[in-house]
Amino acid sequence: MRQPNSTGTSTPRTRTSSPDRTVLVVSSGDETYRRYCLEQVAADYRVALVLGAEPTWQRPLAADWEIADMDDPDAVVAAGRALAERHHVAGVLTWDEYQLVPTAQIARLLGLPGSAPESMRACRDKSRTRTLLREHGVGSATSIRTGSMMEAMLAAESIGYPVVLKPASNAGSLGVIRVDGSDELPGAFAFAVAGTQGVGSESDAVLVEEYLAGPEVSVECVTHRGVTAAVALTRKTVGFEPYFEELAHTVDAGDPLLTEVAPVATAAVRALGIDTGIQHVELRLTDRGPRIIEVNGRIGGDLIGRLVLLATGLDLPRIAADLACGTAPDLTPTRRQAAAIRLLYPDAAGTLTHRSIDASFARATDWIEEVRWLLNPGDPAVLPPIGDVDTARVGHILLSAPTVDTALERIALALEQISIGVDSSTEPLRTAGDAK
Repeated sequence: MRQPNSTGTSTPRTRTSSPDRTVLVVSSGDETYRRYCLEQVAADYRVALVLGAEPTWQRPLAADWEIADMDDPDAVVAAGRALAERHHVAGVLTWDEYQLVPTAQIARLLGLPGSAPESMRACRDKSRTRTLLREHGVGSATSIRTGSMMEAMLAAESIGYPVVLKPASNAGSLGVIRVDGSDELPGAFAFAVAGTQGVGSESDAVLVEEYLAGPEVSVECVTHRGVTAAVALTRKTVGFEPYFEELAHTVDAGDPLLTEVAPVATAAVRALGIDTGIQHVELRLTDRGPRIIEVNGRIGGDLIGRLVLLATGLDLPRIAADLACGTAPDLTPTRRQAAAIRLLYPDAAGTLTHRSIDASFARATDWIEEVRWLLNPGDPAVLPPIGDVDTARVGHILLSAPTVDTALERIALALEQISIGVDSSTEPLRTAGDAK
C-alpha cells in the first residue's frame, strides 16, 4: 500500500502556490470526499474560503475565511463579497452541489469568469434541465413535474411503468426510487417527498420520469469560454434496488466508450448554457443510445476527481481553479492507466462490531492508493434507504491499475482481505444521524 501523506491521500505532484493569485472557494465540502480538491487548489493558488463553521482541517490550506449560514444564499454572497474586499480575488469556484448558484452570483458580482446563475439554477432544477434538453434535442428521459399523489399517479400512467420518482432539486440520489407498478406508487411518492425536505433542496416538487434501462456512466467535462471537452468517462455500479445507491466507480484513460458518449454529454452542457467550469454529466446507455440522467455543474463526488487524476494525470480541482481565473487549462493527459473505488457497505443493519483490512496484504500491495474507514465499532450500521451516503458507508478502498480489467481484479482481491462485522441482533447505540 502506498505511503500516504498526513491526510491519508497520495500526493500526485509538488507545485508552488501563487501568493498573488487568490481563489475564493465557496464551501470546502466534507473532509472525506473533498479534502483532495482543496489541497490541489491550494498547491497552486492562495485560497480564501466561505465556510459554515470555523475551519478545522481546512485551516492550514486557507489564507483567510468568512463564516456564513450556508443555507442562506444571500449570506454566502455577502461572505464572498467581504473576502473580495480583503483580497485580490482572481476566481471563484465550488465543488459543493448546493452552492452552485451563490458561487455564480459572487463571480458575476465581482466581474469574474463563471457560468451564469441561471445556468446553475438549470443544473439544480432537474425539471428545468429536462426542458432545456428537450428544446435542444438532447436525449434524456420523459419527465413530468408533480405536486401531489394524484398528479404523480396520472404522470406514471401516462409514461408507463416502470418509472422513477425523484425530488426536483437535490443530490446524492436522495429520494430517488424506481416504481414498477401502481401499488408501489404511494410509498414511493412519500419517499420522494421526504427527499425534497433534505438539506439543500430548493423545491418540494417530485418528478415522475421514464426509467432508463442500461449501464450507468458519467462523463467528466471541462468547459472554457463555452467550449466543452469530455476528458474522462466513469463507469458506475449502482445497487440497493429500487434505490440508486452508488457502489463503485472505475475510470480508464483509454476507454473507447468516451468517444461514443462525449457528443451527448457536451451537447447537454451546451443546452444548459454552461460557459465555464467542470461538469459531471450522468447518463444511461439504453437500447436507444446514451440518455442524460442529469448535468451536475461541478466535480463529481465519491473521489471521482482522484480517479481521473490517477488514470489520466488531469487534475480537475486545479483545472477548475484555472477556469475560474479565466486561464485556458492544459488538457493533455500525462498518464494512461485505470483507477477504481469501491464503496463499502455492511451486509446487514445493526451495530458495527469491526472493520479491517489484512495488514500484511495492505503493506505488500503498492497499488492500493487509500483505504479509509468512515464508521467505527459501536457505530450504527444502517442500509439504504434509511442510511445515505453519510451514514450507510463503512468506508472505501481506492486503487490504481494498468487497465480497467486489472483494476476490477484488484478490487475483488482486496475485498477478500476486508472484513466488516455487524451485530444485527442489537439496536444501534446511536441514531443514524449521529453516526459520523
